[in-house]
Amino acid sequence: MNWIDYFYVFISSAALLLSMMGLWLTAMIPWMDRWNKRFFLWYFFVFFLFCCTVLIEGILELSSVSGRTIYCILLLETLLLSVPLPMLTRYLLHCSGDDPRRSKLFRTVTGLWGAYFVILAVALFTEGFSQVSADNQYSRGPLYPLLVIPVLVIMLLNLAGTLRRQEQFSRKIFLGFLIAILPMTVALIVQLFIDVFPLLDISIVLSALSMYGFALSDQVERDRRNQQEIIRQQQEIAHERASIMVLRMRPHFIYNTLMCIYSLCSQDPQEARQVTKDFTEYLRKNFNAISSDTTIPFTAELEHTRAYLAVEQAQHKNMLLVEYDTPFTRFRLPPLTLQPLVENAVKHGMDPYAGPLHIFVRTRHTDTGTEITVEDDGTGFDPDDRSTPHTTLENIRQRLEMMCGGSLAIRSRDGGGTSVTITIPDSTVQ
Repeated sequence: MNWIDYFYVFISSAALLLSMMGLWLTAMIPWMDRWNKRFFLWYFFVFFLFCCTVLIEGILELSSVSGRTIYCILLLETLLLSVPLPMLTRYLLHCSGDDPRRSKLFRTVTGLWGAYFVILAVALFTEGFSQVSADNQYSRGPLYPLLVIPVLVIMLLNLAGTLRRQEQFSRKIFLGFLIAILPMTVALIVQLFIDVFPLLDISIVLSALSMYGFALSDQVERDRRNQQEIIRQQQEIAHERASIMVLRMRPHFIYNTLMCIYSLCSQDPQEARQVTKDFTEYLRKNFNAISSDTTIPFTAELEHTRAYLAVEQAQHKNMLLVEYDTPFTRFRLPPLTLQPLVENAVKHGMDPYAGPLHIFVRTRHTDTGTEITVEDDGTGFDPDDRSTPHTTLENIRQRLEMMCGGSLAIRSRDGGGTSVTITIPDSTVQ
């Protein structure tokens, strides 16, 4: 064996390994769509059979097998080499969205490949195309160009089809087709004049790898865009949920507030003005939340919460006591996060027969982010009780996850009441 033979064996072995890797990857990748998975499984299977025939041919050449047997293996190898060419056309039409049943390109390529198959069948029974001597020496016949011209025309048609559909492809898919077609086309042109079988092997390896690599890359890009679209839709859903929460303001809260202001107008006009201001601020913040499709500064949410609690305190007098401990405020969170929590605490914790309700609002900065805690010492409720819907808490939890990667945890407080903890990642620090 000379260096050319060693090189040929090396290329053939590498091609066989790549075909096996292609089969394995195609079978294992879970997110590849059904059409592409089926196509590339067949594509690499044909590629695998071609590589096997190349290695079998090399082994037989070193043995005492008759030249006729080697010649038949060569024709089978040539046939398998041509099979991916109409498959390439089919994939080209799939990527451009064309129907192969109505495509002149596909019908022409299929007809040429059928003619090529007939030529190979004829070559089995005549020495006019090529032959293998008794000492396993390969030689061409005068009709040999007929074995090359049909597949060369197929590749030229694929190249023309690719260039014609350039605007319908992504840049990656277009480059993939060019790399798949051009080396093979050049190798076939050279093959018309001299034998360059190793070059054909290299070109078909490049063809398979480029198609597969760029197809996977393009699909990953499409999946990335789909994920971005899903995130955008989730954010829209979160925004709609915030809007719904605004529209679901408790009617009796509004009624009681207006009645409270009405009574204070004669009893304490100064306090009536303050409650009116707080209630107006509360309403303004509520409706501002509808127009916000992103996170807001915590200071804005805290002002909203203070306005709400000030109105509640005006109604309940000494029955509602609030304590703030918020040294850290430089972070962002979804609108209507803190205010609905304290509203929930008032709604579930207030009991006129159990004494004043204490609500504690705290923030602290940790190594990984910020924690907001809302506690009350009221009657509380069981967060694990599935018989009672906790729509407000679930909406807040989902919006935290979608809009800033935050989380919400709820537990019963030692000594009675409820404790809700929100965790905001450091990425939302202002």
